[in-house]
Amino acid sequence: QVPLVESGGGLVQAGESLRLSCAASGVTFRFFATAWFRQAPGKEREFVAAISRTGITFYKDSVRGRFTMSRDNDKSTVYLQLNSLKPEDTAVYYCAAGTVMNGRTANEYDYWGQGTQVTVSS
Repeated sequence: QVPLVESGGGLVQAGESLRLSCAASGVTFRFFATAWFRQAPGKEREFVAAISRTGITFYKDSVRGRFTMSRDNDKSTVYLQLNSLKPEDTAVYYCAAGTVMNGRTANEYDYWGQGTQVTVSS
């Protein structure tokens, strides 16, 4: 098991920013692909962003240019900077890690955090 703990969610107004963090205990992210997914009420969990095992970052089209994912291997922490937030970004955000080289689907990832709520009011 790879315990992942997210933090940084909250309630903001449209146009504002948040920074999410996800820390792992006992392992280094250096050997994993890491990703952020989100799940809104009544909807399926969807891919948001990922950093592959080779360090390549890729995004869901609707967040590209607004969200930035980064990773600090020494701290075993990944971040998701959310800028220009919109009400449709409201969801529980989950971080994930896995030995997949890169991936955009939830079932490719082995380890998950508990989620952090992001709520954007209009």
